[in-house]
Amino acid sequence: MATPAGLLLASPPVISGVAAMAACAAMAVFYVAVLYAPTVILRFPPPTSLRTFLHRRFACAAVASAASVLATASLLRVWSLSDFADMFAVFGIRKDHLIQAVAIPLLLTSLVYAGSFVARVWLLVSSWGGGDEVEIGCAQRLAQWIQAAVADVMVWRNYVVAPFTEELVFRACMIPLLLCGGFKMSTIIFLSPIFFSLAHLNHFFELHQQGCNFMRALLIVGVQLGYTVIFGWYATFLLIRTGNLLCPIIAHVFCNMMGLPVFSSPRTKGAALVAFLAGSIAFFWLLFPATSPELYNSSFDRCSCWHGFCNWK
Repeated sequence: MATPAGLLLASPPVISGVAAMAACAAMAVFYVAVLYAPTVILRFPPPTSLRTFLHRRFACAAVASAASVLATASLLRVWSLSDFADMFAVFGIRKDHLIQAVAIPLLLTSLVYAGSFVARVWLLVSSWGGGDEVEIGCAQRLAQWIQAAVADVMVWRNYVVAPFTEELVFRACMIPLLLCGGFKMSTIIFLSPIFFSLAHLNHFFELHQQGCNFMRALLIVGVQLGYTVIFGWYATFLLIRTGNLLCPIIAHVFCNMMGLPVFSSPRTKGAALVAFLAGSIAFFWLLFPATSPELYNSSFDRCSCWHGFCNWK
């Protein structure tokens, strides 16, 4: 019987806890450092536009992701697997159970944003004038928004490049390394987001260089770090429970679209707060049932780990 991800290494990976931590730290540093390679190392002229600037960063993020995957594969001796599907499955890259991997995390994550939904619907209803002309106008605005979004480089950054590369490096590569390093799953859930948060410290220096005063930059980055730690716990939990990298990617994209959850809004007369509290309670109540490994895997081979770590010992 196959393991959840359909893989079983020929021999146990040999990596110490210290080596696993060092590898994760190196990946985090490299992911950020390589962003500055075009101007600092390659001596390219400064970008003349936001599009050029982000295109360079997209390429750098792709290089960092590829390097992290190759390093992880070498450290875990993934090459010993005979099937390419098994190699990809080490990183949670799978083609099975796709509907569950997309729909369930999306619905689960949306519960935290119940207050946001209520606030936005309330605003929409309050500005709604009715009539066919309004409906046609909304449809036209939606079509224009989609067209503009496809051409917007920031949309690609926030909803494609950042979620895919960050989840690949900070979840798909680091979690197997830490598991093979002997760390418990509960420890990994709270430990690995630290690397994810540290990779956002460069935002402080960039804000400071842009003229933002020290305290304001510190406050902005502090809020970002707190948010990334909390999201990192959740994304790590999703991958460990489901074994499918698509789950944290979907959650990441959705959270980037929604921003911070709306706790309350004076316009909704308390409705947003009630919705937020109800949604949060529902989220924690469904957290474990909705991420049950049985929903995302066909068989377990007497092992509760999504990639058969129990069988590597």
